[in-house]
Amino acid sequence: MKTTISISVDKSAKDSAREVAESVGLTLSALINAYLKQVAATRRIELYAPEKMTPKLEKLIGKAEKEIARGETIGPFDNVEDFLAALKS
Repeated sequence: MKTTISISVDKSAKDSAREVAESVGLTLSALINAYLKQVAATRRIELYAPEKMTPKLEKLIGKAEKEIARGETIGPFDNVEDFLAALKS
């Protein structure tokens, strides 16, 4: 037996969720049903809200990517001893 739930959601959240669902061949309704079944089966609610990157973090990541591209980094290491030796040098 099917039932209807009426909820108010943020339009951008709905559009983004629909896009994700469609990218894996699901309708938004099927995605929501699957999540509700998962909650019922596991008795757990798992939510994820990624933090937005700050301008400072974006700058640091950009700097690190440039250093990697220029070959100014050390590693990767095959073992812990080589890693510790590099730290001490």
